[in-house]
Amino acid sequence: MPSKHILLFGAGKSATVLIGYLKELSFEKDWTVTVADMDFTAVQAKVGDHPLVTAEKVDLADDEARSSLVAAADIVISLLPPFLQAPVAKDCLEHGRHFLSASYIDPAIQQLAKEIEQKGILFLCEMGLDPGIDHMSAMQLIHRIRENGGEITSFRSHCGGLVAPESDDNPWHYKFSWNPRNVVVAGKAGAVFKENGSEVKIAYDQLFDNCGEVDIDGIGPLAFYYNRDSLSYVANYQLDNATTFIRTTLRYPVFCKGWNIIVAMGLTDETNIIQTDSLTVSSFFDKHIKESGVVIPDELKELFDFLGAKDNTMINKSNCSSADVLQGILEKKWALRPEDKDMIVMLHELGVRGHGTGGSSATYSVKSLLVVEGDDNMNTAMAKTVGLPLGIAARLILEGVIEEKGLHIPILPGVYEPVLKELEKKGIHFIES
Repeated sequence: MPSKHILLFGAGKSATVLIGYLKELSFEKDWTVTVADMDFTAVQAKVGDHPLVTAEKVDLADDEARSSLVAAADIVISLLPPFLQAPVAKDCLEHGRHFLSASYIDPAIQQLAKEIEQKGILFLCEMGLDPGIDHMSAMQLIHRIRENGGEITSFRSHCGGLVAPESDDNPWHYKFSWNPRNVVVAGKAGAVFKENGSEVKIAYDQLFDNCGEVDIDGIGPLAFYYNRDSLSYVANYQLDNATTFIRTTLRYPVFCKGWNIIVAMGLTDETNIIQTDSLTVSSFFDKHIKESGVVIPDELKELFDFLGAKDNTMINKSNCSSADVLQGILEKKWALRPEDKDMIVMLHELGVRGHGTGGSSATYSVKSLLVVEGDDNMNTAMAKTVGLPLGIAARLILEGVIEEKGLHIPILPGVYEPVLKELEKKGIHFIES
């Protein structure tokens, strides 16, 4: 097979394992790889000295430089923030290059769907963990149940990036394994889902006050908060007749209780501006407690003491929003130490109506559980489960195994079957019960 060239944009937290995979792949296939990022020091550290993989500094606002990199590639993988996806996607369309992304489909990319199909290329979005592995594993399960004559009456899918039990040493039971900003602003769009036949909407200020719980084998009870617009996936999953359709994010129970207080205090506000020069961390918390009128329950005070409710360290970051200040605090308090491990937990719960003995109707439940631990604070479970689906898909597309064209998410058997098979070889597999 002629040599191929893979371009990866983005070398952040989620890129570490993917870059390692591409380095191995380049040796195996004699393919070349370029990893481009605005932070050259970061990308060079992850690429190292490799004859077939090149680190590249790129100004993503430089249309000519970005387009030139895309033109030289056979396939482009983007791990850029969502707001930077569309320019790269448009470059791929212009040059006729396949495009892979772990992000939700951007509306600007959705508008290109007809042109992408006409060009005969594949744009595969939502190809990470959640979204990504959740879609693939759920659709494989759904299709198999239907092939066996079952009718799915309810669907619940839970996923969370957590700290592994052996590295869990703070009262929040949480450490960052991905973009801290995404954690700070999580849930701001509120949530909408279907439960017992009724559509349910929850506003942001109520989201963390309406958490449910699910018991995970070998781990114990975890809390969940509802994800964005679950209903947008009902048609994709072909589950219009299911009375319940819910997608959630998992955390330890105390996290949701504490985060509910953080939201109520206004600490995640991105619009207000605070002068932080000569402002202490404790004064920052006091200010928001006073302005919001929130009373922190005694059982949660340990959480806020850990974050710095009594810390007289100066913030000194000039004008910042509350969310900016909070993020800075959390990045110090919730950092993974070099030896720390994170953990991914994903659980699908399906209610099924089928046929019992003698043709009688029977109902039963199916659970499918994935638990993955990281190796250390760089080769995290998050980096594995976000990066490997992208790398594997890129390989399978270039090898001609995945033949689909157009704009898709990974709900097609021609995509999810070979990718899940390869992920299982990497230790990423589900246990059903």
